Amino acid sequence: MAAISKGTTFATGDQVTALSLNNLVDNSTFASGAVDNTSTQLSGGAIIVKDDGVTTAKLNDGAVTTAKIADDNVTTAKIADDNVTTAKIADANVTFAKLTDVIDDDTMATATDTTLATSESIKAYVDGTSSFTTEDGQSAGYQVFPSGLKMAWGSVTGAIGDTVSFPVGVAFTVAPTVTISYNTYNSYDWSAGCNNVTTTGFRNQGWNIAYKPRYLAIGI
Repeated sequence: MAAISKGTTFATGDQVTALSLNNLVDNSTFASGAVDNTSTQLSGGAIIVKDDGVTTAKLNDGAVTTAKIADDNVTTAKIADDNVTTAKIADANVTFAKLTDVIDDDTMATATDTTLATSESIKAYVDGTSSFTTEDGQSAGYQVFPSGLKMAWGSVTGAIGDTVSFPVGVAFTVAPTVTISYNTYNSYDWSAGCNNVTTTGFRNQGWNIAYKPRYLAIGI
């Protein structure tokens, strides 16, 4: 099978001239015998690479370089699952935009055991749930913990039977446990106590508020 179609055909006895020789070469094209129709094919007398004609076996190991690969030719489908390892990922390529399942929720209401959180949302959550405060020049205060536990403290004022109110911000949902002590009195003849404890306060049943009894309430 011929590999080349001649540009000029000579018959017996024809005179060979410079023009006929030039035409023989210049006007020649490749014939079907020049291609295998597997990796190459004819197109208008020229040899071209057949679609899917270049296989992995045809590529030299050192022939495929980064510069030879167009940016838009590297798709997810072209990357084998086990070819993406931690060592293959440059530090600068791991940006926040590349991360998924990262929440920015100051209340942490959308948090799960498989999501990450931004440092800003963590700080806002801690700051928002740690409601440490004091009232009346350190005489009263409260703390709300992330777990829901609440503590309130302050001075017991008024006479026996008077109501002592908790700081407004503590907002107990059930009546807390309350204890009272005389922090600055070292005798034994005064008693401290309370009753009628509610979510907003209690009734003082202690003696001699001149010795500045203090209360501590713990609840939710």
